[in-house]
Amino acid sequence: MLLSLPFYLIIFWSIQRNGKATQASKKTYLWAIAMGILGYYLSSLFDFIGLQYVSAGIERIILFIYPTLAVLINYWIFKVPIMQKQWWAILVTYLGIGVAYWSEINQFQQTELFIFGSIMVLLCGITYAMYLVGTGKLIPKLGATQYTSIAMLSASAGIFTHYCITESIEEIPSYLDPQHPIFFYVLGLALFATVIPSFLLSTGMKRIGSNDLAIVTSIGPVATLFQARYLLEEPFSLLQILGTVLVIIGVLMVKKSD
Repeated sequence: MLLSLPFYLIIFWSIQRNGKATQASKKTYLWAIAMGILGYYLSSLFDFIGLQYVSAGIERIILFIYPTLAVLINYWIFKVPIMQKQWWAILVTYLGIGVAYWSEINQFQQTELFIFGSIMVLLCGITYAMYLVGTGKLIPKLGATQYTSIAMLSASAGIFTHYCITESIEEIPSYLDPQHPIFFYVLGLALFATVIPSFLLSTGMKRIGSNDLAIVTSIGPVATLFQARYLLEEPFSLLQILGTVLVIIGVLMVKKSD
């Protein structure tokens, strides 16, 4: 986030300088700040805590629920009705997660830590779904680029505050030295896994809306499942495969019932 920060500052400054900033109420700006902290700081924090106790494969399966969570949040908060087919889709999705989860928990000796990690990942999915729904409401008011800059700058502030409280700030971390072996990995994460995707996400949401975006971004958990299997060599049982297939079917059912 430290390496990402200059990009967001420059983009936000250029929007303001060129007179392209969309004017909005103070409340709208505060909501944008809240969404940034919720969707990129807290969501990531919950995810990273959870990954200490569960595999990347099961983490992705749990995160598959955020498209259905977005539908439920729209129903509970914004009173968007849920069709009968969507209820069936949600049921199939959670059935798939249950099957995959049962397979994983039977292989795990420290059950309490596994459940704690699962709850953290679930909180990640909930906060990210809330971020998607809130972002869908705010982008029309602020514009995709301005909204993303505000959200990511506020997320950066949250992360820096967290770091200052929990870590020593007497010296710059060694991996931020360009001579360090992993510096370019960190730079790559900053640019290609943070800055560029954040603007692509908000621009895509502006065009297709939060519900459709949640469905499309489901490719992320699928890709990570297979990468965890073939790059990290994590075990992938038949029950996990069955659970993943059920989850994908449920997500697709949500899409077809829109």
